[in-house]
Amino acid sequence: MTRVRLEKVVKEYDNADQVTLTGYKHPPALNEVSLDIKDGETMSIVGPSGCGKSTLLKVVAGLEFPQKGHVYYNDFDITEIKPQDRGVGMVFQDYALYPTMKGKGNLAYYFEMHEQTKEEMEERVRHTAQLMGVDFELLLGRLPDTLSGGEKQRVAIARCIVRDPMVFLMDEPIVNLDAKRREQTRIEIKKLLRKFAITTIYVTHDQQEAVFMGDRITVMRQGIIEQIGTFDDLYYSPCNLFVATFIGTPPLNILPVEIIDGQVIMQGGHWNLPETLAAVIRPGKTRMGVRPEGWQLNTPDGVLLPVSHIERIPTERAAFIHGSLLDTHVIAIASLEQQEIKHIAITPDWERVYFFEQEGEGIIHTPSVPDFF
Repeated sequence: MTRVRLEKVVKEYDNADQVTLTGYKHPPALNEVSLDIKDGETMSIVGPSGCGKSTLLKVVAGLEFPQKGHVYYNDFDITEIKPQDRGVGMVFQDYALYPTMKGKGNLAYYFEMHEQTKEEMEERVRHTAQLMGVDFELLLGRLPDTLSGGEKQRVAIARCIVRDPMVFLMDEPIVNLDAKRREQTRIEIKKLLRKFAITTIYVTHDQQEAVFMGDRITVMRQGIIEQIGTFDDLYYSPCNLFVATFIGTPPLNILPVEIIDGQVIMQGGHWNLPETLAAVIRPGKTRMGVRPEGWQLNTPDGVLLPVSHIERIPTERAAFIHGSLLDTHVIAIASLEQQEIKHIAITPDWERVYFFEQEGEGIIHTPSVPDFF
């Protein structure tokens, strides 16, 4: 039963007097990061490369020590505690198995290092093998070089489980697997996390994976946390332009527009703004965001979108219409049966539209979570 908290954690890798070639010191890898992960919760961490995801994981594990701030397991400050004394189980993307030990040896090594009895080791390995599934025992007698990527990852996960950890830390654990094996392993990991209800931090660059694995998602950028919430929170109520454009695939379309007399004006046409939005969007220049599924197609009062190409995705039963407005790439979702066209009239679904300040990343308006029921 573990709650993990970070309070104003700062982690820097440069010396205070070090400057870069541009004359500026590198920003902290973690800059005043505060995060509260509930007992039994899986928290997914996403963000661009170099945003601090893996550094956060290392600080929680004790592989890195922060210059400022504190890390708590429940109410116990473990900021200066060595990693082997924290009760964490880590799963890396490169598996990190001992190559000369068979599967069982990889699981048993922890008990040998801690001088526990052979009987206790055998019981824990047997129990863990049962939890991992009936076919897992077949992996215990094989060396890592004879295992597939998915099998190696199962052994790596079992090696963590056998230690009965307080916290699970996973750093892109299935990124090296092929697509089919990645989906299967992701499901297996999810089942295990639900079964054990172990507090977990799951670092990934894959948004779909983050949504599937996490109870909540943390979005990071340049060493800071931008927003924490469920997928719906991030998707429909982003805190700024960065989160709005980062979350969602394909990404949010952003168009520079001007509000004049209740109309959304842009080069090439205009749309009439509903009264409900006209009351909250002040006249003047702004930026409008529309997700690919947020366009209405072939509307009589729509703006004409020149179509560059149509991308058909049979597995999604959809087609992505690609075009440009004001030199801005626009994507709209249509049915898979969409015919080849050179132009199409589009109008925003006003219940799905976002508005942002003309400069900076401030939010003016976001849609609420749709009521599906």
